[in-house]
Amino acid sequence: MNPSTVDAFTAPLLAWFDVHGRHDLPWLHPRTPYRVWLSEIMLQQTQVRVVVPYFERFVAALPDVAALGAAPLDDVLGLWSGLGYYARARNLHAAARACVELHGGALPRDFAALLALPGIGRSTAGAILAQAWGERFAILDGNVKRVLARYHGIEGWPGQSTVEKQLWQRAQEHLPPARLADYTQAQMDLGATLCTRHSPACADCPLQDGCAAYAQGRTDELPTPKPGKPLPTREAMLLLLRDAEGRVLMQRRPPVGVWAQLWSLPQAEDCEAARDWFTAHVDGDYARGEALDTIAHAFSHYRFNMHPRRWQAVATAATVRDNEDLRWVPRDALAGLGIPAPVRTLIEAQFDPPQENQP
Repeated sequence: MNPSTVDAFTAPLLAWFDVHGRHDLPWLHPRTPYRVWLSEIMLQQTQVRVVVPYFERFVAALPDVAALGAAPLDDVLGLWSGLGYYARARNLHAAARACVELHGGALPRDFAALLALPGIGRSTAGAILAQAWGERFAILDGNVKRVLARYHGIEGWPGQSTVEKQLWQRAQEHLPPARLADYTQAQMDLGATLCTRHSPACADCPLQDGCAAYAQGRTDELPTPKPGKPLPTREAMLLLLRDAEGRVLMQRRPPVGVWAQLWSLPQAEDCEAARDWFTAHVDGDYARGEALDTIAHAFSHYRFNMHPRRWQAVATAATVRDNEDLRWVPRDALAGLGIPAPVRTLIEAQFDPPQENQP
């Protein structure tokens, strides 16, 4: 690609960013390596408007790499609770601990060293280096893939290795000689605000003149969607037990798998397994449990139907005592635990709403 073609992409994009870019995002003030890294991880598969309050709460509690590395994982998951894709939080914590052990408590300013950290891939490493230190590295997140696929008319699902290779090549070719931090942010802003997945605002786009998809009337076709296939469905029973004090029995999820290491309700594959668990842990009558409405939750790779059953004021058997994986939790302590969002919503619905002040 010759320099004039590069200028036709980067110059209008940066000019647009100077006027219309999102300059008030909290991770830009200050734009430190830690804050850039945290924002990049949080923004994976999550929109900015959702991330902002989580980001602000997270950095208030854990302001730097050393603080994150020193924090218990339960605290990290508690701060992350509701943001979803919890492997991101576990990798973030593990990477911070690695930075403390190997890099003096700071993120390394080295591409290979960043790639070696849990949860950091090529695009995230490039984003950290470009935004925090102004180094000349490309990124290729979902927004950038969409912009480049449309601008260059690149066919094929961007998740395919051959297509992704083409996109990386274009991303590298477009890198400007300066203003790397602004350029990196500008690409993400354009994809998030104008070159959106549906109904892109092409009339306002600074890249309209050179965009192949716009010229060919193919903005609805590009990038090529991922080939679809029906999602499988899984079922499970959730046991919602409250004791005479109103506390909820919570169980830590296994260290691997969905919602790994989060706190949830005791779970069983079916009614028979749920009855066996109840009989082993509770002094009471399983049949007196009340079936609640099914909760449908969609993961990226399957649909999960949860069937909650509730018991009130249960008397616990000797086998149920607080330990590392099973805990009675009062309502005011629930907020500090990492709990999957649909499970938290279910639990909170069991408590009376707060009373409004009477005049």
